[in-house]
Amino acid sequence: MTELTPTTQERLTPAPAPTWVGQATAVEQARAVAEVQAAIVVAQQRPRDTAAAVAAMRETCKQRGLAERAFFRYTRAGSQVTGASVHLARELARCWGNVQYGIAELRRDDDAGISEMQAWAWDLETNTRSSNTFIVPHKRDRKTGPTALTDLRDIYENNANMGARRVREAIFAVLPVWFTEEAKDACHRTIQNGGEKTIAQQAADIIREFEKLGVTTDQLETKLGRDVNRWVAQDLAQLVVIGASLKRGEITVEDEFEPRRTTFDELTNTTPPPVEDPWSTPIQMEEPDEDLGFVDCQRH
Repeated sequence: MTELTPTTQERLTPAPAPTWVGQATAVEQARAVAEVQAAIVVAQQRPRDTAAAVAAMRETCKQRGLAERAFFRYTRAGSQVTGASVHLARELARCWGNVQYGIAELRRDDDAGISEMQAWAWDLETNTRSSNTFIVPHKRDRKTGPTALTDLRDIYENNANMGARRVREAIFAVLPVWFTEEAKDACHRTIQNGGEKTIAQQAADIIREFEKLGVTTDQLETKLGRDVNRWVAQDLAQLVVIGASLKRGEITVEDEFEPRRTTFDELTNTTPPPVEDPWSTPIQMEEPDEDLGFVDCQRH
């Protein structure tokens, strides 16, 4: 049997419980327990209607506002990573029903520059729960390397961003796979349909939006491998996802597109800057110097 050293014993000893609990704390603890018990009872008394949940999912995925936010895209190790976003996960949890989820910051250590957080999702009806406890460094990745965060708002936004990724996976873990996959297919169809607009009209709208982001039509055509007149619905759907990720700051133009090429007109219309004639400035004659007896000529 291994003998425990004082350091090991200290590490295994649980933290002492508080000897006194205030009335407000006791009320909050009792309320939290009662809330969980009530949620379980309600979920069992009013089980979900699967057919109604599927109908609600199909209806909400027809909305273009959700479909355009249903997918994310970012660069990792030189390749593009895509998938369903946290916005779609939350909407599917609402449609499926009897699902609770959340993010909690358990502890923050400003000296060590870390936060301990927990993301979870719970299907109250089937008692299926997914939980993930993780450490978030107070740093942000840059091209030049990680940068430490000291501003409280930057730390909060960084924690919220990291927590959203974990809660997204937690929600998808408690939802049926077929339910999630059908929702993603429905969102793709919504993006491809484009409402009442034709492919050409949708392409023109997309080109205008990308021009606002500094992306030219030539770069879009190079990205898709075909000119704009040959774009199909799948091409438009891909560009919509890329554009949404660019606006959210998940990727950059340099990550997705080839460098912009200089056109022939730009080359031919470029004129060199005018060269100043050194003799264009007139020479001014000053009054004769009485001591030296000559005229001092200076250019001004």
